[in-house]
Amino acid sequence: MNNGKMKAAMFLEPGKIQVQNVNIPEIKENEVLVKVKYCGICGTDMHIYNGVYSKEILPFIAGHEFSGVIEKVGNQVKRFKGGEKVVADINFSCGTCFYCRQNQPIMCKEMRQLGIHIDGAFAEYVAIPQEMIYEIPQEMDLKDAALLEPISCVVRSAKKHHMKFAESVVIIGDGAIALMHVQIAKICGAAPIIVIGLDEDKMKKAKEFGADYVIKSGDGMYEEVKALTEGRGGDIVIEAVGLPITYEQTFKLVRPGGRIVAFGLASEDCAVPYKPFEMILKELSMVGSVAGAKNDLAESITLVKHGRFLLEDYKKTIVPLDDIGKAFEKLKTDKSVMKILIDMEG
Repeated sequence: MNNGKMKAAMFLEPGKIQVQNVNIPEIKENEVLVKVKYCGICGTDMHIYNGVYSKEILPFIAGHEFSGVIEKVGNQVKRFKGGEKVVADINFSCGTCFYCRQNQPIMCKEMRQLGIHIDGAFAEYVAIPQEMIYEIPQEMDLKDAALLEPISCVVRSAKKHHMKFAESVVIIGDGAIALMHVQIAKICGAAPIIVIGLDEDKMKKAKEFGADYVIKSGDGMYEEVKALTEGRGGDIVIEAVGLPITYEQTFKLVRPGGRIVAFGLASEDCAVPYKPFEMILKELSMVGSVAGAKNDLAESITLVKHGRFLLEDYKKTIVPLDDIGKAFEKLKTDKSVMKILIDMEG
């Protein structure tokens, strides 16, 4: 620590990030101070950078896909001593309301997400309540650990739509999180796994990650999906893009009696027409899923520990904190980059 100061990436306004020296957070008696090692840039961070989300709380420190080491513990902390390698559940809720007791903390009226509603982990240190901390195995790479939060999101999604063995899954999208959906579908035993995308390199990567078929997005994709699913359409269709056009496509790709998963985070004003008549007669189901929480993160740690996810391609681009602004611009313009991790010590 440097005289109580740390470096942090302050999001000042849409499109403007400045690395500043700010105060190291003071921990409460039940909190731990985590020295952040890596923090990934995700789609939500890009939305914040582009001015779609969190505009009302700027300036603040974003970042929520992080890993680190406990530097200091509060007086009432019993579970940790310091030096443990950790990640955190980023969904801070009241813990006692109806929704929290239903394991739906995102619905809690007091819910605040680290790096989205309150200062986050694009900083050298972050303070976290001890109950939100999850210790990871000492042998786990901290770069892998920084990917646990997005993995927990696809784990929760798979549980919410009850993916089963031998169910056909259509994933719309070929970005980083879409390819995590591919991997969790393979873990769950789905078959066939079909990816619809636009980027040829990422679609090839989808095959490496477990997709049985990849289809270029376009008018012909509907017949291709039917041909691969015995003329029916997908048992499950996962939207992992967040655009009106791709949400409209889900209704044409899902089979009668199938399930649509709304995962891609769209803008607040995004609206998609649908026909209740067809929804009823086809007995379609639709479920939304936004973030992993609680046991989703614990299960993700176990899956990564035992090598169920292929993560090397997510760790190829690592950028020091001082260059975080360039990293965001690179993600906007260079479609070949799957993921960028910010190295707080780089």
